[in-house]
Amino acid sequence: MPHIKLSDELPGIGGAFAFRPETAKPMRELAQILLHQPNSLTPAERELIATYVSSLNDCYFCQTSHGAAAACHLGNQATVEQVKSNFELAPISEKLKSLLAIAGKVQQGGKHVTSSDIETARALGATDAEIHDTVLIAAAFCMYNRYVDGLDTWQPQNPEMYQQMGEHLAKEGYTTSSIKNGRA
Repeated sequence: MPHIKLSDELPGIGGAFAFRPETAKPMRELAQILLHQPNSLTPAERELIATYVSSLNDCYFCQTSHGAAAACHLGNQATVEQVKSNFELAPISEKLKSLLAIAGKVQQGGKHVTSSDIETARALGATDAEIHDTVLIAAAFCMYNRYVDGLDTWQPQNPEMYQQMGEHLAKEGYTTSSIKNGRA
């Protein structure tokens, strides 16, 4: 049960966004820029970064909804699960693996990222913009995860709902809700 009175019909971040639409707007816009707008990292790669950080933070709602968006982009769920369990063994590029290593360190605390981590990413082809966006996605998802879990929002266990949310996020982006009256 949520710690404050949130909508019974909107799970996860949707209920928190409905509670404070004035804060939801810039948070949605940030997600739109980071995850949906054109970028040298693919939408799948950016969703995998968000999913990985959310899994490290044990935020069920975010790792499942963004994992579904990543799966929609990738065409499979198996890679998403591999990234969450051990990204080093996942069938993804070495560059993305180096960026996930950076994202994991940001999740622990920004000062955990070292010059060596950045040099490794650059040697594998990561640009400064990609490194920047990885750090910002990781930091933003620490915020989003703590927002969802800190309010103890409703997090349904319905896989079909998350699949529908993921499809909406992958196709439509983040400026509109993927949840309508408790349904994706």
